[in-house]
Amino acid sequence: MRDIAITLTVNGIVRRATVPGRRLLSDCLRHDLGLTGTHVGCEHGVCGCCTVLLDGQPVRSCLMFAATADGHEVTTVEGLAEPDGTLSPVQRAFAECHGLQCGFCTPGFLCTVTALLRDNPAPGEEEVVEGISGNLCRCTGYQNIVRAVHRAAEILAEER
Repeated sequence: MRDIAITLTVNGIVRRATVPGRRLLSDCLRHDLGLTGTHVGCEHGVCGCCTVLLDGQPVRSCLMFAATADGHEVTTVEGLAEPDGTLSPVQRAFAECHGLQCGFCTPGFLCTVTALLRDNPAPGEEEVVEGISGNLCRCTGYQNIVRAVHRAAEILAEER
């Protein structure tokens, strides 16, 4: 299979790569573009560790060919913070509420929650649980993650 030249806007920066046709977006981000914040867990789309935002929507980057993302905008966990390094409200809330332990699942949760709160700025308990249900965490027991989502919603409301 031949290599394919792709152009992505990743975290606001136009990036180009030449990738094998079957290269996964997760592998392109990590290996071709050096963005190792996107983690790969199950490689079957079940765990959510590889979740990134594609044109603002959460997607499993381990299930998507990089060539499919050609011409699209990708936001990884590295792109959630402000350019000056200030953490996003979601990142601040996860830190404040201890919504992480080992941190392996955290990038996927942060991207998922960023999209969740953009679409539903004041989710109820059931909406939060449903919203994060596609992301698995083996360490936290989820209580602090749920608390962090609610705290992020509060921070976002305060900043509006």
